[in-house]
Amino acid sequence: MRAFRKAAGWSLKRLHEEVRLSVSHLSRIENADAMPPPELPALLDAAFGTDGIFAELYRVASHERHPDQFQRRMDLEARAVTLREYSGQIVPGLLQTEGYAEAQFRTYNPRATEAEITKLVADRLARQTLLLGPEAPEYAIILDQGVLQRGFGGPVVWHKQLEQLAASTHTANGVVRILPFAHGGHGLMGGSLTLMTLGDGAQVAYEESITTGTLLEESHVVLDRERAYDRLAAHAWPPARTADYIHSLMEAQPDEQPPQPARVG
Repeated sequence: MRAFRKAAGWSLKRLHEEVRLSVSHLSRIENADAMPPPELPALLDAAFGTDGIFAELYRVASHERHPDQFQRRMDLEARAVTLREYSGQIVPGLLQTEGYAEAQFRTYNPRATEAEITKLVADRLARQTLLLGPEAPEYAIILDQGVLQRGFGGPVVWHKQLEQLAASTHTANGVVRILPFAHGGHGLMGGSLTLMTLGDGAQVAYEESITTGTLLEESHVVLDRERAYDRLAAHAWPPARTADYIHSLMEAQPDEQPPQPARVG
């Protein structure tokens, strides 16, 4: 797109007048920070008279597997002004305690070295700085009730994780809510979803399963995920009830290591 634009002697503003996409969005596409929306290739072919070149490029790009999708997700997350997330199995990384994160990584890969675990945990904790400071994004996180029924790391680690979740249910820039079992089945079961709105208004989604993640940028696909998230949000408990429920779980969990039996012999 940049090559044809420059050959035509056009600025991004001039291209915006042809395709009616914001200058900031066009810049992100030229810098490979975003997939083009599905309607753009035909508009580019018409603007530049390229007889289907952009339509063919889009077909190839939209079916290509990107091994760096998780890193791209991290880059976009760092630029987001709002984050909305649903998690059905584990506490999201942005809210994990150090002990929970370490236990999760050890469970996922029992053969990992101490150095590998240390780096993974450090990276996860560093990522959490996104939610701190005056420029922190607004966040809204929905946890399936099942997330609160299965901990990592034993009772002491789990108690600390519950404590952190309770403190996060209603903060200056975000809320955490629980989707109760009573709601039944829903369209996001089987994985997790993150919806991100960037500073220029662009919206992207990221779906994650056990070992894979998929970044979604086509507007109609993101809209489908937003609708599914909004339906869940309509049935989730409010933050106050969520906090009460978490506190009830904390009362059933020890906050210190139980005494070890004396060794005999």
